[in-house]
Amino acid sequence: MVKYFALICLTITLIACKTRQKTTDSGMEFHRPNLHFTPPSMWMNDPNGMVYYEGEYHLFYQHYPKETVWGPMHWGHAVSKDMVHWEHLPIAIFPDSLGLIFSGSAVVDWNNTSKLGQNGKPPLVAIFTQHSMEKEKAGHSNFQYQSLAYSNDNGRSWKMYAGNPIIPNTQKIRDFRDPKVSWDEDSKQWIMVFAAHDHIKIWGSPDLIHWSHLSDFGSQFGAHTGVWECPDLFPIYLESETTKSEVQSASNNQAPIKKWVLLQSLNPGGPNGGSATQYFVGNFDGINFKLDPAFENTVQNGKAQWLDWGKDNYAGVTWSDVPKKDGRRLFIGWMSNWEYATKVPTGNWRSAMTLPRSLHLKQTAAGLRLSSEPVQELEGLRKEKIELEPKTWKGDLELGKSLGAHAAGLELVLDLQLSNQVDAAFSIVLSNDLGENYQIGYRTAKNEFFSDRSKSGKNDFSDQFGTQTHVAQRRINSQHLQLHVFLDVASCELFADGGEIAMTEIYFPSANFNHIKLVSANGQTKLVAGTAYVLKAAR
Repeated sequence: MVKYFALICLTITLIACKTRQKTTDSGMEFHRPNLHFTPPSMWMNDPNGMVYYEGEYHLFYQHYPKETVWGPMHWGHAVSKDMVHWEHLPIAIFPDSLGLIFSGSAVVDWNNTSKLGQNGKPPLVAIFTQHSMEKEKAGHSNFQYQSLAYSNDNGRSWKMYAGNPIIPNTQKIRDFRDPKVSWDEDSKQWIMVFAAHDHIKIWGSPDLIHWSHLSDFGSQFGAHTGVWECPDLFPIYLESETTKSEVQSASNNQAPIKKWVLLQSLNPGGPNGGSATQYFVGNFDGINFKLDPAFENTVQNGKAQWLDWGKDNYAGVTWSDVPKKDGRRLFIGWMSNWEYATKVPTGNWRSAMTLPRSLHLKQTAAGLRLSSEPVQELEGLRKEKIELEPKTWKGDLELGKSLGAHAAGLELVLDLQLSNQVDAAFSIVLSNDLGENYQIGYRTAKNEFFSDRSKSGKNDFSDQFGTQTHVAQRRINSQHLQLHVFLDVASCELFADGGEIAMTEIYFPSANFNHIKLVSANGQTKLVAGTAYVLKAAR
């Protein structure tokens, strides 16, 4: 009897394993990234509450734990030592009688200004928008307001503040959301920025609880073809050719130049359709944010400066409380687009975050510009380095089967010189044995980078996904290209011209891309130098 019972158990186990394998093969996990953060299951959108404390990067996110589409919002939670390898934690903040838990931010209250800390330790304080579905359905316009929760155990548990909401919606503004909070050392106050339909509001507080309105910004600047969301206002030091950080500036006897940057997400109205993030550069005096005069003319009459030209980087904000000795402004975004986010073919989970990036403000020939670079911690994923032989070629340059097999976890660093022909073009082409392909590259004729996913695989879930080639207008006019590219199972992130151009795009091949080639069209291209890194999975 025992023998037969054991045999039955073994049979059940084998059937269960086979069933799980079929589930994986059928696509439930097929497109899950190797390099990027994803939720364990169900729906995810905006990154929230990003704060660094006691050696951990906290990432909260908009989460609906019951479906793979947007629903009643919670705050999901994960922590990491390096922004690359993540530990999933239980849901942090749940809806309550005041409403759903929309986007917001978190800070370390180092001096316990809120008086919410315990045992001499600073609390983590989260401030977010609550959304009352009951008020919205009843036709009221004041159904969004700002609330607070706090934690005294390194973010493992959270308690709602008894006096919520801390900022009621007395003006009855329908879109009144996404607070980003930080401490301003110059004015010795907490500052909060949040979106109010077509502009941002700036508020100040001595204690994170009692707030007063300081000023507004934005109704006359930037793109306004959609609703403004998820602002982030922060100081940043200007870099130059010889000045890469505040520390180096001091060592060179140069006073560091501090500016302020405002990130502002917009939906719809991005440069290639749907949602995207624009930015502004200026100064903040403790009350008002004013554009730098040299930057102002670039965001007038509906014009915008885009943080990322791709379709799939939205609602990104930066981490608070990164140690001063680190000095970086660290960013992550939601790797999707509201045009099709709820329809993408990812089975029992939806959405990923972009790779973490460091932001840099640079003085260029065109003026002040923000650039993005992948964080150095990603180098820890490199498991094999392959130097590409310098070569001049025309047409297709196959990178080899062994390299193509790793196109779902590959980093490319390329230094290229295109021919002087006016229509010269270069592209990186990924493909699989089914004939599907994805291309990203540069076209001299229009001086633009491009991303083409029209033949990349599954795209019939939305008529706004693969019907157009997406472009990024280049600032400089040069045949010299410096590209840094990350390829994952279902995404490509391009950083060009030292990060001044960023393009993030997702795709869904029916089988993993296992071929990769470099294509030189309309003339010869010279590979001056190139390195490929095969990457380990981060999950």
